[in-house]
Amino acid sequence: MEEKNNDKTITAWAMFDWANSAYNLVITTTVFPAYYVAITTNAANGNRVNFFGFSVINTALQDYALAAAYLIMVLLLPILSSIADYRGNKKAFMQFFTILGSLACCSLFLFDEKNIEWGIVSFAIAAIGYAGGFVFYNSYLPEIATVDMQDKVSAKGFTYGYIGSVLLQLICFVFILMPAKFGLTAGSASRLSFLLVGLWWIGFAMIPFSILPKGSPNAKAHHHHIIKGGFIELGNVWAKIKVMPLLKKFLPSFFFYSMGVQTIMLVATSFAAKELGMPTEALIKIILIIQVVAIFGATLMSRLSDKYGNVRVLILTVCIWIGICVAAFFTTTSTQFYIIAIVVGLVMGGIQSLSRSTYSKFLPQDIPDTASFFSFYDVTEKLAIVGGLFSFGLIEELTGNMRNSTLVLALFFVIGLVLLFSLLTTERKVQKFSEFSSR
Repeated sequence: MEEKNNDKTITAWAMFDWANSAYNLVITTTVFPAYYVAITTNAANGNRVNFFGFSVINTALQDYALAAAYLIMVLLLPILSSIADYRGNKKAFMQFFTILGSLACCSLFLFDEKNIEWGIVSFAIAAIGYAGGFVFYNSYLPEIATVDMQDKVSAKGFTYGYIGSVLLQLICFVFILMPAKFGLTAGSASRLSFLLVGLWWIGFAMIPFSILPKGSPNAKAHHHHIIKGGFIELGNVWAKIKVMPLLKKFLPSFFFYSMGVQTIMLVATSFAAKELGMPTEALIKIILIIQVVAIFGATLMSRLSDKYGNVRVLILTVCIWIGICVAAFFTTTSTQFYIIAIVVGLVMGGIQSLSRSTYSKFLPQDIPDTASFFSFYDVTEKLAIVGGLFSFGLIEELTGNMRNSTLVLALFFVIGLVLLFSLLTTERKVQKFSEFSSR
């Protein structure tokens, strides 16, 4: 058994976040969406592309591809969690998904308007590699750190990921902003960024792969086939949640407002590029602003929750998100979008960190299987991503206008808000019952 709280091991673990967060920032959030919209919009076909014989709106196709990738991960996640729990060979699977994702990013170097299918399939495979690697990355935390150190170690991973992704983003920004100085065109500078992400990802991942332990098998015996075990465990968790009044109310609200949050984070760049015609360099600046503001937002929401309670702050945050969706529908200038982006950054980090901590607080403190409960949480979040992205793309496909999709996201937030108010009522009843029982 590897010694816990080992500085070298913890730093190596954090370097995995440094390695793969570049994908999340450059590929899903900034350069790829802007490049994709640019090469798939033309006078002949407008904003429609041909994908294996089907004519689809370009941004809707991108949304469908990401939704399909995350749906695959929803199906794989229980199996992967089961394998990580029972077999203890998590590093081998983490290596597999990392290689898969990084090679997919590298292959995007060949992506142009002549091979749309190649680009979209590679884009989806990269998303699978990213999500799959993170499953095993997260599962290392209790193995390398004691309970009292896990918050600190987790924060270190987040910090490394933020620094690494922003650093590579700035490097890519240099090529994109001044392509002629490097003998590049605007398009080849973007494609070079995709290649750099793949090389950065696999290159820095070699640090954790060389230091992290193979993984420890769970000593607890199990009686199910490895494929069925994860799904059976999720079913057992749901049966337990149904008799926990707070979790039973929280998870549906989390699902609906996550449909909005996660989708906005993934389509914001495409929206700005397509609806407002903003250039790639402006989009990169916006995303960097969002990243920085998100850190302050998470801290602010944490302090507010200490004073007013998690559920009340979540209600406030969701109200702000509804306002963001409505404002996006009416946004027509870059300045307006910058203002919205700052507000998004303020509530983006806050709602994600607060949602996870709220879920953790609502868990009974004496349960031994917290890992399976958080696996259920991850499945819920990824299903929300699938539903949100598919809905966003479908509404744009049906109406021909991306702005209409923002109003659908507002509807998801409204449903989540109503459920949060219901949760607040339940929370008050539980508190009153606890106070009465303690007398």
